[in-house]
Amino acid sequence: MACIELTHISKQFRKYFALDDVSFQVNDKEFFVLFGPTGAGKTTVLKTIAGIESPDEGNVKIDNEIVNLIEPAYRNVSMVFENYALYPHFSVYDNIASPMRSPLHKTDEETIHKEVHRTAAMLKIEHLLDRLPSQISNGQKQRVAIGRCLVRKPNVFLMDEPLAHLDAKLRHFMRAELKEMQANFDTTTIYVTHDYLEALSLGNRIAVINRGQIEQIGTANEVYYTPVNQFTARLFGEPEINIFGIELIECENGPKIKMLNNEHFFDLEPDVVKVLSEQNVHDLNLGIRGTCISYSFAKEEDNFFDGTVYSLEPIGNKSILIVDIDGERIRIIAPNDLHAELDSPIFLKFDLKKALFFDRTSEEFIIRHNQAHYIGGLI
Repeated sequence: MACIELTHISKQFRKYFALDDVSFQVNDKEFFVLFGPTGAGKTTVLKTIAGIESPDEGNVKIDNEIVNLIEPAYRNVSMVFENYALYPHFSVYDNIASPMRSPLHKTDEETIHKEVHRTAAMLKIEHLLDRLPSQISNGQKQRVAIGRCLVRKPNVFLMDEPLAHLDAKLRHFMRAELKEMQANFDTTTIYVTHDYLEALSLGNRIAVINRGQIEQIGTANEVYYTPVNQFTARLFGEPEINIFGIELIECENGPKIKMLNNEHFFDLEPDVVKVLSEQNVHDLNLGIRGTCISYSFAKEEDNFFDGTVYSLEPIGNKSILIVDIDGERIRIIAPNDLHAELDSPIFLKFDLKKALFFDRTSEEFIIRHNQAHYIGGLI
């Protein structure tokens, strides 16, 4: 068990900054998720903690001890690599057992046998223990790599996209299994993923990283409901959040907004008005998720927006409906049995109580209604 602290870590490969002044702390026994797009620097963070890469600047601390000059073997961390990194001449059994046979962590064969079979049963690969890596599928190799990480009890688990090469059904199953195992790990875990569902479902906290810099650190609710900027807002959710420019209009009874070329002025919640007035921001973007937009094929009120059906994409238990409003493509969640002709008229209504407001220039988050409700784990 260990707390981990990265302080002003920078890592450069030629002219490319893989990490640029990265600082964060992972608490003891916390399940901490690093989330971001491909090439953001997630794996480099793990390798720096493990000691595979050395930072150009900054310090890595494990249990308040600076480990920059400590060899990887002596850091007592266990890592799952995205590319498996299995020993090709070892059986599945021996691959999983290998950490417990290393000189530093040598264990008696009876304990090894017990732990290997326990881990294999948990990962449902008991029937593969006698096979070589060349005789199993990529998904099975990934489970062997996970098993090798879990078979002993290090101070820190480092997991680099361990579910990336599994098929969709197995990935969903393993996500649930990891959630269950998380309660029993009793070890600090840093988990890297580019899948927002994994990040939201597994992490005690989530660090969003982009181009080698930390954008935001928070709970699942904080990064989803109060993202620090538009980049973070777009990473979470399917379909992607709708973000477009709006006008803030000063009226006799307070500020209102005008959007998507609709002549109707829309009221804002008092807490939103207060913050926008205090910050004196007028160049605004509004963000709203597809679950917060209702639609109708007959216009019911003046505050409905006229649009046309651009596309309809059924994806199992729901559909993604894209509506064109004066060139702006609005993405909506719809039932999977919805039938809508392309280019047919449709009318939308936005639930502005659930909208997010961003500064159009900096793209930074400003406010959403009842913001405090979403911070600290409340929904």
